[in-house]
Amino acid sequence: MSSTEQSRRDVFRTIAQLQHVEWPAYGSTPLYDRSSVSALQSDIRTVARVWFDHDAHESIAEFICQYPLKYVDFGQHDEYFGSTRYQMSQLVRLFLLKEIHGWDHETALLTFLQQRPALRRDLGFERMPNQSTVWRSWHERFSVDLREAVQTAARTILIKAQNAGIAIPREPERKLSYRNDIEDDSVPDDQTVLERAKTITDHVSHIVFPAFSLDRGDGCEIHENAYWDLQTYLGLRERLAANEGARSFTYESTRERTPLGHAHREQIRDLSVSEIREMYRQAVNRLLSEVAETEQFFRAGIVAIDITEADPFTGDRTGHEDEIIGTKEKTDEYAYQWATVQLVGNAIPLVLDARPVRKGKSRKEIVGDLLDSAEELVHVDNVLMDREFDSQHVLEMLSQRGLSYVVPKRMQTSEKAQAKRLLQRDQDRYETDRKLHLGKNEWHETTLVYRRNEDSEHDDHRQYSVFMTNCGSGHLTEYGYRWEIESGYRSIKRFMPATTSKDFGLRFFYFAFACLLYSIWRAVDLLVQVELTGEYEHSPIVTADNTLTLLKKETGIG
Repeated sequence: MSSTEQSRRDVFRTIAQLQHVEWPAYGSTPLYDRSSVSALQSDIRTVARVWFDHDAHESIAEFICQYPLKYVDFGQHDEYFGSTRYQMSQLVRLFLLKEIHGWDHETALLTFLQQRPALRRDLGFERMPNQSTVWRSWHERFSVDLREAVQTAARTILIKAQNAGIAIPREPERKLSYRNDIEDDSVPDDQTVLERAKTITDHVSHIVFPAFSLDRGDGCEIHENAYWDLQTYLGLRERLAANEGARSFTYESTRERTPLGHAHREQIRDLSVSEIREMYRQAVNRLLSEVAETEQFFRAGIVAIDITEADPFTGDRTGHEDEIIGTKEKTDEYAYQWATVQLVGNAIPLVLDARPVRKGKSRKEIVGDLLDSAEELVHVDNVLMDREFDSQHVLEMLSQRGLSYVVPKRMQTSEKAQAKRLLQRDQDRYETDRKLHLGKNEWHETTLVYRRNEDSEHDDHRQYSVFMTNCGSGHLTEYGYRWEIESGYRSIKRFMPATTSKDFGLRFFYFAFACLLYSIWRAVDLLVQVELTGEYEHSPIVTADNTLTLLKKETGIG
């Protein structure tokens, strides 16, 4: 089938309804403009994902012909001066077709099009250029950045078409390439890792950071990039506050104008929690789109939901009692709390979404909200949670969503009694079905699994842990993946600036941006591992400090 005006309208209507996606990308942030090749790559990825899911779209060549390029300004990437016979948009389509087929020489491309006059006209050519013109256009007229953008876009188109079951002219390379000539089949040394990490960090930051915007309007003397540079800089040094960090940033940055600490905080305080979350989800969506093009990324998987807390708050919390709430351990201390949903298990451990925890918000509401975000970004099979979420109403909601869960249960009188009986029988494991009362004669059916801890420090019934699950005890081993979320929190907090401010939005932004830096680190590590070894192991070969230092260089500091 061929595309029609209606099918194309369907595609762009679907894109307009997507959350966390704006097309075209240059209109979504001042960090992109119409000449940005990063924005073009992002846009092609967005459209291709939806385009090939439409029943009427079965041709890659048709996608290349129909993709709207009128809004793109290729002027900065056209290294010819004066009048030319062929427009840049025509040539971009031409070279997309060449890269799609993987032809090394122009002759194969021209022969292919000579045999297909209809396709030639759809590409915008009444008469074809000769072989030397095509060669010069690619090697001399196109900028290096535009050539790389065309190659990356062609690869993206192939992958999206293949994922949709469309016939493709060649198998796409699922390992990303970042302009590096190092060939090494052995274990990579530190210098090789850093060289690859530098190039990939540069690439990823250009994709992710533009999702954040301060909406400052035109005519501002300090460029918006400087604010994100400063925020990244604050994460480079542990416990660095904005005022002190801004003073150091002034000397270390290569920018002529940088924001002062109070100006930076004022800009951040103008952002609402909902705006921060929306920008964060857009950034993560872009990050996922990048890593999902590797074979090693597991898009379907397990997520863990948990709550972490800031350092105990020791000041006066008058007027902020709903935000500076008690600690998870029910002590007499108070702290800000944040909830996250993260990929765990075989997947790269990215933080998919984060939200603040306020007094009065139920665990069911928090879990439902985070799952809404997670399921828009990835396919979720199983949910792991800590025992603070052992509410029957939370578990019933998960079952109604068709999700499996594993949640430890707080031991009440009946569970303690059962654990004592198991200890007397020297039994390591026991399963039993249990109905949990939901109210109004409604029940949630679950399975309790008792498991003895091998290295327990106790010699009584406390040797046992009790888990609730609706997917059988075989999934209990997956609960061990939750350790990743705790280790992730330690790294995230390492990336947070210090502050004594009680402004809730500012506090949350610091946490959310730290989650983004953490997710960039893990994504960069995956891409480096795939580039150098062809495999992905959870133990990083790129350290968090490596990534932050590279981001420091990328943002013009040092």
